[in-house]
Amino acid sequence: MGLAFQSLSYWQVMLWGLAFFGGIYLVFGSLTWLLTTKLLPALGIGHPLDPRPLAPGQLKRELQQSALSILLFGTGMIFPWGLLQLGWAQLTPNASGIRIALEIFALVIWNDIHFWINHRLLHTKLLRKFHLPHHRSVVTTPFSTYSFHPIEAAMLGNVILLPMVVHDFSFWSLASVPIFSLFFNCIGHANYDFFPRVSYAHWFAASRRHHLHHACYQGNFGFQFTFMDRLFRTRLDGDAAHDQIDAFQRRKARGASAP
Repeated sequence: MGLAFQSLSYWQVMLWGLAFFGGIYLVFGSLTWLLTTKLLPALGIGHPLDPRPLAPGQLKRELQQSALSILLFGTGMIFPWGLLQLGWAQLTPNASGIRIALEIFALVIWNDIHFWINHRLLHTKLLRKFHLPHHRSVVTTPFSTYSFHPIEAAMLGNVILLPMVVHDFSFWSLASVPIFSLFFNCIGHANYDFFPRVSYAHWFAASRRHHLHHACYQGNFGFQFTFMDRLFRTRLDGDAAHDQIDAFQRRKARGASAP
């Protein structure tokens, strides 16, 4: 498959990239939305995290911004393809299953490091304006995952370039990055606690942590794991959004009791 990818023309690479990123976004986003709004609540599994309503027109805005991100991610496949064409990177053919598994594990860890660094930069005064479009989704949805400013999309979308120039990965290892990244991202933005019984620090509590990042804006800059937030002391307390949500519940209760 790696040789087939290298033999594509630049426009074929971009078309395949657009189809790939658009496809996984629609599939993962739609399935997560269906699970968290219909199936899991009906089964009594888990619960929503933030009870506040979505902003007016939020889903439409998220889909529009995500379409631009998909355009950038898809056409951006020209860059890893270009590294291969220039000989600056190589793909390992016929890699063993163990090697692919180890490479994917390394890329999962690198993805968290890369995300924390870029996400933290996006919260600096210099780059904050490029991150604000994503944070317009205070109460998130699975379709918030690619709802980025183009600058943010470019920063987060270059995750595989550095690994490619320092190691000869399998094609399948590299192809796994957008898949597990989007999967974790949909879970993190689902505004749903899938595993209420696990601790706040657990890997499975990522949706709780990212919900707090959107509710409070600062802190919890990590992706799926907590090691970067622990290392740099940027992890929010588990009740960081309690005041905002409690105030909403009180207003809602007063409105319901008003004649």
